[in-house]
Amino acid sequence: MSALFNFQSLLTVVLLIICTCAYLRSLFPSIMDRNKVGLMGTFWKCARIGERKSPWVAVACLIMAFSILFVR
Repeated sequence: MSALFNFQSLLTVVLLIICTCAYLRSLFPSIMDRNKVGLMGTFWKCARIGERKSPWVAVACLIMAFSILFVR
């Protein structure tokens, strides 16, 4: 089943994108900062969410990990 039709899989993919973009921005800030529009702009926005809301993203990752490991 595609991640678009399964809500838990969709949330997992979104969290992984946010965490990955925030990590890549910490490694290569110039690449992410110069591309703020288009498809790369989406990644820049995900990186900003990961940086500014990092405690909330971390809690969401923990809840998602718990639900994947113990609920399924």
